[in-house]
Amino acid sequence: MAKKAQAAGGKRIRVTLVKSTIGFNRTQDETVTGLGLRRLNHTVELADTPETRGMIHKVRHLVTVQE
Repeated sequence: MAKKAQAAGGKRIRVTLVKSTIGFNRTQDETVTGLGLRRLNHTVELADTPETRGMIHKVRHLVTVQE
């Protein structure tokens, strides 16, 4: 997925985990892990796809996004 967006010259977004997943749903924790975030203040660069945007929307209260 990331290679496809990168090869096509697609946009990239930076996602940072700013709040812990403790106390939230397990599915939100799994979504954060699926985004590649491991610990607080960890930042990853992801392809800007509808799938990624949907995952970010689900945990929007836990992350910040830079375009």
